[in-house]
Amino acid sequence: MKKIHSRIKRKFKLSTHVGQHHFFHPSKRKRAKTFKTEQSAHNWAKEHGISKEKYSLKRVKKDKKFQIVMKE
Repeated sequence: MKKIHSRIKRKFKLSTHVGQHHFFHPSKRKRAKTFKTEQSAHNWAKEHGISKEKYSLKRVKKDKKFQIVMKE
């Protein structure tokens, strides 16, 4: 990992001896899992113990992929 230059630390008023990795590298948000085919979505659900009655498939990403949506 590259070190942050002291000039940048002064600009953002950060201490010089404490790590600032989290300040400059925010955590990625979790995204919904998408699948290229219906069959791959059904296989993933089956592997994770989700029965077909508990979920439905939704077309996403310009109708090119499928997303599992849980039924309530």
